[in-house]
Amino acid sequence: MPEQPFVLPEFYLPHPARLNPHLERARAHSKAWARELDMIDVPQRGTVIWTEHDLDSHDYALLCAYTHPDAGAEELDLVTDWYVWVFYFDDHFLELYKRTGDIDGAQAHLDRIELFMPTGGEITATPGNPVERGLADLWTRTIPQRSAAWRRRFAGSTKALLEESLWELANINEGRLANPIEYVEMRRKVGGAPWSANLVEHAAHAEVPDEIAATRPMEVLRDCFADSVHLRNDLFSYQREVHDEGELSNGVLVVEKFLGLTTQEAADAVNDLITSRLHQFEHTALTEVPALFDEHGVDPAARAATFAYVKGLQDWQAGGHEWHLRSSRYMNEGALDGRGPSLSSVLATAPQRLRAYSHTPFRAVSVPPRRFEPPFPVRLNPHLDTCRRRNVDWARRTGLLDGVVWDERKLRAADLPLCAAGIRPDATAGELDVTAGWLTWSTYADDYFQTVFGASRDLAAAKACHERLALFMADGSPAPLNPLEAALADLWPRTPNRLAVRRAAESMTSSWLWRLVNLAQNRIPDPIDHVEMRRRTFGAELTMSLAFPLLRTRAAQTLEHTAADYGGLLNDLRSYRKEIQFEGELNNGVLVVRSFLGCSEERAYQVVADLADARLAEFRHAAAAAPDVPPDYVDGLRDWLAGTAHWHENAGRYRETELGHHPRFGGPTGIGTSSLRISSLLPAGR
Repeated sequence: MPEQPFVLPEFYLPHPARLNPHLERARAHSKAWARELDMIDVPQRGTVIWTEHDLDSHDYALLCAYTHPDAGAEELDLVTDWYVWVFYFDDHFLELYKRTGDIDGAQAHLDRIELFMPTGGEITATPGNPVERGLADLWTRTIPQRSAAWRRRFAGSTKALLEESLWELANINEGRLANPIEYVEMRRKVGGAPWSANLVEHAAHAEVPDEIAATRPMEVLRDCFADSVHLRNDLFSYQREVHDEGELSNGVLVVEKFLGLTTQEAADAVNDLITSRLHQFEHTALTEVPALFDEHGVDPAARAATFAYVKGLQDWQAGGHEWHLRSSRYMNEGALDGRGPSLSSVLATAPQRLRAYSHTPFRAVSVPPRRFEPPFPVRLNPHLDTCRRRNVDWARRTGLLDGVVWDERKLRAADLPLCAAGIRPDATAGELDVTAGWLTWSTYADDYFQTVFGASRDLAAAKACHERLALFMADGSPAPLNPLEAALADLWPRTPNRLAVRRAAESMTSSWLWRLVNLAQNRIPDPIDHVEMRRRTFGAELTMSLAFPLLRTRAAQTLEHTAADYGGLLNDLRSYRKEIQFEGELNNGVLVVRSFLGCSEERAYQVVADLADARLAEFRHAAAAAPDVPPDYVDGLRDWLAGTAHWHENAGRYRETELGHHPRFGGPTGIGTSSLRISSLLPAGR
């Protein structure tokens, strides 16, 4: 046996694994089921996918007995069959399509999958291979027990799991290695953990209530579960995938190449990311889910079901790790030797958890800013100069120049019409005024939340403010009580594409509540959570929605996400000194990377710059590989990227001369300085 490429790190294992007592029955049942469906020793296009020895040594029944320790005998049989099927699909796809590079055949194979999992009605197609026969059997045995909402979620995650295999195949054919952000996003789909989370609901007879299934806390739980499951699998399967199969879709390899680390260092960094995601899982379950119940009026039975689901995800984590230590499918030589109790892993990872809460605000920043040239040619709207004049008049008329958050100097330095002119070069004068107004309002609102609620740590008042703002984007809005509301009330009647703009604006202001919670807890966010929330806190969807209607296809969303990440990370780089030294902020990508990697400020700055460059390169690659996305849509995103970058480099908001200016005091201030007049900005009664 070849030498292992790295020593497995010490994993964070807060929950001991438990074994289902019905294991032997599930083993016998799953082997008989696989044999009946021709998965064992039956060639597919001349290739035997599995021998009986392969199935026995992989021991998927052991996986399910560990990951579903409380399932009844029949449920364990069914769940085990699902896992036998999904691993067979993976190996079948590898042998017939990945190894041959047959993209057309792979697409035809995947196109038929949906025929065997209708969310309503009977299966009418005739299965033609073990993958199709297995899915038809499993779907028929599973869906009668589940709600329509669960069926939709499970069908969607199954489809995503299978279809994203094409992404892996395309990368192999191109010899292309994903960047870390792209990898985590795509691994969630192709790796199957969201699919496993749906089966946790089924096995536990504990469906998440449909009214909260798509909320941020539940999505975070699912994503943290998925990321930690997938990254753990990447550690154990690195040798087989990278050395034996030539696979490029492995997190250790991605981190190794992107950060320029040794394989051992990359493995340790991936393990640190697993720990961070598990800490995020625990934080969300303890602090966000209970509040979610109250907000949505979830009844006691549904609350119990949700907590049973959360417990099921924890059981899966513990059991999945235990199975990886034992299955012949993975690199695990000596992994069972000398294991300590769960407490030792908790103690070993405590410094990483504590580091996230140890930031000292307002500390001096020494790293010099890097200049970013616009990634595409900049076209500025010819109405820019007149828009600037009208924008100042509008801000004065609506009260945004309040002398506490902003004054005229701060508004002119921000120069939001310049950003509007870049992202909407072909807009009419009226359209440009509305876009500049929204950019001005959202930037003022961002500063308002930071100045008013960041200073007071009054999260209840911030939530009330967020909820009141939504009233001004609906019919019959109330009378404005402060400049923030007055400016929004003035903008809304002139706003096009209102449904999308309202959805994006509410997403943005709600994300600022997340940011304030981190401030109140002095908690540097988890790196993955920061990147994904940065799209919302930066307002990328809002500014895109003002420029063009967003599409909801998978290819278009890839372009939108890569563009949004480039803009958000660029903002983190340009605003780093402003936020860290002058505002006491900690929701900044440079600080997040520095805390996570435990590296120097200069190294963290460069890593974030490299991530921004990588997302831009991915945008270019995705745009070239997406013929079904309209060219004018891609051109609109190019203008958005060019205009956003041009504004960051040419507006005065981040210049040295403006960093120390405060409307009230005219000099360097901390986050709490302006609290002397904050009461004038709050609605009456707060």
